[in-house]
Amino acid sequence: MNLVSTEWLNNNLNKVKIFDASWHMPNSKRSAEKEYLEKHIPKAIFWDVDEHSNKDSSYPHMMPNSNYWARMLWRFGIINSDHIIVYDNSDIYSSCRLWFSLKYFGHEKVSVLDGGFQKWLKEKKSTTKKIEKVVQIDSYRTHENINLIKNKKQIDENIFKKEFIIIDARSRGRFEGSEPEPRKDLKGGSIPNSVCLPFKECLNEDQSFKNKEQLSLKFKEVLGSKKLPINLVFSCGSGITATVLSLAYSLINDKYLPTIYDGSWAEYGKLK
Repeated sequence: MNLVSTEWLNNNLNKVKIFDASWHMPNSKRSAEKEYLEKHIPKAIFWDVDEHSNKDSSYPHMMPNSNYWARMLWRFGIINSDHIIVYDNSDIYSSCRLWFSLKYFGHEKVSVLDGGFQKWLKEKKSTTKKIEKVVQIDSYRTHENINLIKNKKQIDENIFKKEFIIIDARSRGRFEGSEPEPRKDLKGGSIPNSVCLPFKECLNEDQSFKNKEQLSLKFKEVLGSKKLPINLVFSCGSGITATVLSLAYSLINDKYLPTIYDGSWAEYGKLK
């Protein structure tokens, strides 16, 4: 169950652990943590993608190591059997990034709130300022699945081997190099042989995911195929919006294991 509805979560608040994974682009002039402190879904814990990424990497939002991840979840009082619900007050992408990260480190029961916090607010469901006290539990064990992340060497080799298909979640303008990159020191363009599916095309206006039939048609159109392959790798600007496509594809292909290029264009498009 990779997605849950606002109604489902509202009826199961006491049976799950909840993370507010809101994150905003630096130029938005919004503070996700400040917004969380003002109001959030009851019992939600704030999770910051910048804080919990690999700070030793020169690229943004890279996955931390498994030891860090386990200790982080200890501090949040999470155990392996918890059903974790993730939402955000952004455009869904940061909650999908946490969903993917938890999957990568082997957490079995994790779902994204379909439509996120904006849908929750629109439906006038309860919010709070209360910060729940977290009791640390030093028992979480990670089960890292390294096959869910590709590195640059594998991406380069695949240009010739063609073992998997890369789908880029950025806008078509950025993919084609006709729009400037938001980060400095990056060239325009895309990874050779990759195709483009802007992540927002998988979402409705209320930030909920399109239905399975719509998603299936969208992916078949982009891939130019009547069949849905399982050898897909998703990329984007810095490894965040790629996870939106990864979740979307998992909704229509239950044999697919979500896989991304973590460095994405921040690494691949870097000017020498």
